[in-house]
Amino acid sequence: MAEQVERDTMEFDVVIVGAGPSGLAAACRLMQQANEAEQELTVCVVEKGSEVGAHILSGAVLEPRALFELFPDWEERGAPLTTPAVRDELYLLKDAEKAQKLPNALVPKSMHNTGGDITRYVISAGNLCRWLAEQAESLGVEIFPGFAAQDAIVEDGVVRGILTGDMGVAADGSEKGGYAPGMELRAKYTLFAEGARGHIGKRLIREFRLDEGKDPQHYGIGLKELWDVPAEQHEPGLVLHGSGWPLDKNTHGGWFLYHAENQQVVVGLIMDLAYQNPYLSPFDEFQRMKHHPVLKRYLEGGKRVAYGARAIAKGGLNCLPKMTFPGGLLIGCDAGTLNFAKIKGIHTAMKSGLVAAESVFESLKDGNEGGDELKAFEARWQDSWAYKELEQTASFGPAIHKYGTVGGGAYNFVDQLLGGKLPRVHDTTADHAALKPASEFEKIDYPKPDGKLSFDKPSSVFLSNTNHEEDQPCHLKLEDSEIPIHKNLPEYAEPAQRYCPAGVYEVVEGDDGQPRFQINFQNCVHCKTCDIKDPAQNITWVAPEGGGGPNYPNM
Repeated sequence: MAEQVERDTMEFDVVIVGAGPSGLAAACRLMQQANEAEQELTVCVVEKGSEVGAHILSGAVLEPRALFELFPDWEERGAPLTTPAVRDELYLLKDAEKAQKLPNALVPKSMHNTGGDITRYVISAGNLCRWLAEQAESLGVEIFPGFAAQDAIVEDGVVRGILTGDMGVAADGSEKGGYAPGMELRAKYTLFAEGARGHIGKRLIREFRLDEGKDPQHYGIGLKELWDVPAEQHEPGLVLHGSGWPLDKNTHGGWFLYHAENQQVVVGLIMDLAYQNPYLSPFDEFQRMKHHPVLKRYLEGGKRVAYGARAIAKGGLNCLPKMTFPGGLLIGCDAGTLNFAKIKGIHTAMKSGLVAAESVFESLKDGNEGGDELKAFEARWQDSWAYKELEQTASFGPAIHKYGTVGGGAYNFVDQLLGGKLPRVHDTTADHAALKPASEFEKIDYPKPDGKLSFDKPSSVFLSNTNHEEDQPCHLKLEDSEIPIHKNLPEYAEPAQRYCPAGVYEVVEGDDGQPRFQINFQNCVHCKTCDIKDPAQNITWVAPEGGGGPNYPNM
């Protein structure tokens, strides 16, 4: 159908897909250079969320190294960094009641959030992006929120821009009143900054074989809540991390609880998607975890005000694809630049955006018409502090996969002491392939939520302000509609019912009394877990109509 539709075309020097930290950092740096050189430059950022920040979800303790490079005067400009990290604690939860606090000397240095030569801040990543967008617009960048990039325009093996999604298409594919076809946004260079498991990034990695010779990317699912808590339980800048209970020894992950400003606490669980047991539900593990005394003491008597979930690309350097291809770049979490040893990704994502912007501008300032492969990027990127960080911590995730939380933690501790000199560890099993048949496990009977500390999925999704037009095509595509019931249900008890943190997938009884696979796509919070963890790799997440999905206030 797309071939027959007449589409408007807009041309830019650079198009950036995604208004997250890497995309906005790249946009700002491009315009800074153009303004310094007094050269005209057109830069456009498209964002699928209804506004900048609507789909941004992160821990987040920010290491402002890249921010200093981009805006040395960020304080005067009013950047939303107001709560320095002042105290750090790390716990190993032994069971539902007991915990061991780890002495500072045994904590890997990458996990320290206080001390050293740089102050770190407890922030809202969404609010940082809103502020970065203001800076970008004041520099002359055009930002289009509510526009979802549907696909890359690839001509003769060169990326020439993107196609935005059609608006006003009914579920059956017909045109509704107010139908507007998507536009072609053409560019000399296109930067893809879609975040973890970006659907166009996924296509480009496959098409240009960018992951050749690399380990498969590894992911976690991050679940997060924002709480208003009583003043006496609140200590601005307190940073807590922990692992252990309720996760078993074959399931890796860890939790965070950060005290932000305005009597707010952010609490979350990051669970590794390489888990084996198909009965596991990351959402329910998270709800159960909050009842542990170490976490409960800060949340009790408080009120939960926001909820969200997002996949995290955490494979590190071993899994980092080649980031360049003819006509563009993959940056930030679309490539997988997060440093999991620090549980931080904003600073490295921003740095990849800065390096990309410098490589692109260098090419354009000499009148280059684009479309080539930015070979200079690779050397520049490998020379950056962000790359060196990833190089030093390349074994972090695979060591935990291989030796478990305690053994892997010990390996990493020694490796960091020796400056990354231990032999490099690899994990070549894709996350979906780690799942084992349901017959090898017992069904997990999760406790009922109490409505005070723990909650169900529907009330959680409600707090994410998620919304999709009901009458539109489903954006969760099944390659084979038979697989969920005929293969995944008997073999894996259809795990989509549990790994999805928003209750999108259900197995219900059909009119004929037989099980039927139901997709409630309106609930989707765009976390991409299904695209990653489905054992048959049968689900493909594509962008729905622009403006749909969660609307996070300050996550």
